[in-house]
Amino acid sequence: MTESSHQSGTDRVAEVAAGLDCEIVVNIQGDEAEIEPDAIDAVVNALERAPDAVMSTLAHRTSDRQRAADPNVVKVVTDRHDRALYFSRAPIPYLRSNNAKPSFLLHVGLYAYRREFLLEYARMSQTPLERAEKLEQLRAVENGYIIKVAETRHPAFSIDTLAEYEAFVARYSGEDQ
Repeated sequence: MTESSHQSGTDRVAEVAAGLDCEIVVNIQGDEAEIEPDAIDAVVNALERAPDAVMSTLAHRTSDRQRAADPNVVKVVTDRHDRALYFSRAPIPYLRSNNAKPSFLLHVGLYAYRREFLLEYARMSQTPLERAEKLEQLRAVENGYIIKVAETRHPAFSIDTLAEYEAFVARYSGEDQ
């Protein structure tokens, strides 16, 4: 167990990382019960191939406007080099036209960090955007750090609400077939 004073899951992971002898630490968030094993390899490989990045994460592309509008589903936009520009609970990018072809990157709660960065992250204060969106990865973005985003073909369904839990149980037990 970690201290109860931490402001985010990443702060808790940093506490654990302080006692580890490794270069990369992986955090699979508890609400991501359906992470595919190859997704873990993908975030680690993305971080290993990006020496300028301090962390990496995963996203799934969708055209589903309803999922993109859900504030429980975090979205990410990236630059042309798959580096995170911003994470939001709002649908990003905003589509000004109903004729625009929707393409959203839905964030998956899976991270790989360089251990030394985690220790530094824990010493940083929360940032305004992190507090506003309640998204801890924005602390890294606001402080100018690079987060590499790997895309996966496997949609991830985090469990943040009772309805999402019930849908997970139905999928897991085969009741939704």
